[in-house]
Amino acid sequence: MISYEAFKVAHLLAVLVLFAVLGGVAVHAMNGGTREGNAARRIVAALHGTALLVALVAGMGLVSRLDLTTGGLPLWVYGKLVVWFIAALLLALPYRRPALARPLLLVGLPLLAGLAAWLAVYKPV
Repeated sequence: MISYEAFKVAHLLAVLVLFAVLGGVAVHAMNGGTREGNAARRIVAALHGTALLVALVAGMGLVSRLDLTTGGLPLWVYGKLVVWFIAALLLALPYRRPALARPLLLVGLPLLAGLAAWLAVYKPV
């Protein structure tokens, strides 16, 4: 049986990698880079997908260790899933809309991370 602490370390590591990848893509697009011009495109996609998978699996492992699955999941877990889904979609945004790369980097990613942290720490409803 995997411990709560092990799930937490895996989850946090995956989230750090995920946001590093999203930030790197935003900076690349801000500097005029394109998806086709990104020499590390496959590595970026692999890191993004792997980080999403590990964050989801470890996050669900954390929920199971908190014994929150009895009687249905609380709303904050669904909020975290929405954050996860948004993070999954954000990889394409800087390349499709380069003008949004700067606001994404300076506002979007910090707000998304802050929302995820708030949901995890305070567990509202």
